[in-house]
Amino acid sequence: MEINEKELAEIRQMRRAILDEVGKVVVGKRNVVELVLTSLLTHGHVLLEGVPGIAKTLIMKTFAATLGCEFKRIQLTPDLLPSDILGGFVFNVKESEFYLRKGPIFAHILLADEINRAPAKTQAALLEAMEECQVTIEGETHTLESPFMVMATQNPLEQEGVYRLPEAQMDRFSMKVIFEYSTKEEEISMMKRYSIHQPEIHQIASPEKILKLQELVERVEVNDGIYEHIVEIVAMTRKNNNLLLGASPRATLHLLNVSRSAALLSGRGHIIPDDVRFMLPHVLNHRLILKPEAELDGLTTFEVINQISKEVKVPGHAPH
Repeated sequence: MEINEKELAEIRQMRRAILDEVGKVVVGKRNVVELVLTSLLTHGHVLLEGVPGIAKTLIMKTFAATLGCEFKRIQLTPDLLPSDILGGFVFNVKESEFYLRKGPIFAHILLADEINRAPAKTQAALLEAMEECQVTIEGETHTLESPFMVMATQNPLEQEGVYRLPEAQMDRFSMKVIFEYSTKEEEISMMKRYSIHQPEIHQIASPEKILKLQELVERVEVNDGIYEHIVEIVAMTRKNNNLLLGASPRATLHLLNVSRSAALLSGRGHIIPDDVRFMLPHVLNHRLILKPEAELDGLTTFEVINQISKEVKVPGHAPH
């Protein structure tokens, strides 16, 4: 069923309101907030990459507050056990029975700080939650409440005391968002703002509203030309001479879904090629592995993605 103009106008207004509300607390980074919202509407998870101290936690906590979603944060460390995230059964002496003590995974939005510090077993526990929206505790399966999103952070500069995320887990993130340093003007504005009281954050949406928007994303129209365009782009990553590993079929679906979400948040009920191209680097950059010789030449995955984007014909246009 086609999405009507009234629904599209309400979504445009909600998107602006969320970005403005987060902007009360965090200077700049509107693009980061919009990308995270885009992923949330597709049931996706986001990998946030950036050095410490650039407000990743503050942004996500404020973002969750504007949506009325329960937010939990966990600092991942090399000695962290799966039970520290999932919870476990505890014996109640008074009642003479076991009860489930829920871990921080039981939230709408979980911020997993420094995910690459967690050991393999803890990574596996997170993997089940991300893929199946459920957890297994002592043989019992528990469904997580929707909407559910994992936002994981990692520091790109640290090499010691970290575990490299396996490709299977990287592929579960619908996109990877790079946090850049603030501009000079943004840092000046930040210092001035933090000399006064923190503004009150108002709730713009609700978990129920997010679930309805997730349903609307699935109704965004896609023509055959867009389907072919997405498949051609992903196929090119598998044939590129600079890449050791191209994008998986899961990447194809994620690119389609986040393009749908981007279209909806822009106030359209259909995808245009610009939606696909805008989302392309965020969906593919963490899935592609460069050949050693390409890395030695100083090539980056972003440059490869940009090259592929220029080579693939845009529906209705000649190649760039």
